[in-house]
Amino acid sequence: MSFPREIVIKRIRNELRDCSQYLGNDISIEDDLELPLELDMRISNVLAYESPDKVISEHGFKIIITEDYGQRKPEVRWTSHIFHPNIMDPDDGGFVCIKMLNEWDYGTRLVTFLSGIVTLLSHPNPMNPFGTDSCMAAARFFNDDNKAKFDVVVNGGGHEDSFRR
Repeated sequence: MSFPREIVIKRIRNELRDCSQYLGNDISIEDDLELPLELDMRISNVLAYESPDKVISEHGFKIIITEDYGQRKPEVRWTSHIFHPNIMDPDDGGFVCIKMLNEWDYGTRLVTFLSGIVTLLSHPNPMNPFGTDSCMAAARFFNDDNKAKFDVVVNGGGHEDSFRR
């Protein structure tokens, strides 16, 4: 059983404000918010691979929030090309394997999820790849000790995370 629509929309509005502060961007929230809500997200300045020989810092994904949000996790689809063991290339479906999605419960917040995406980009888990050809190739690549190391700083709204990869 889902919560009343007005409660779900109020929660989404509050969480989008939190996300806006975390990212340091204004997320425009329509007065007449319709569900399902599809958010086109962009992350910059986080290094990851587009291919084994090309590093990128611009990433895109969609977050789809339904009327069951809170009781049901959002759907996430990667939209930019990526070479990662835990994120499918858009051509393979764009699914994101993040533990937080598997453990989603009512108390999980979008801003925590966004932070988890940044961590996943910077810290791939090659021991648990998706079974696609590109994810398996990325797992082999990230298991190689000769791979590049990343120093990443994410700035946004007074929030700063540093990662070493």
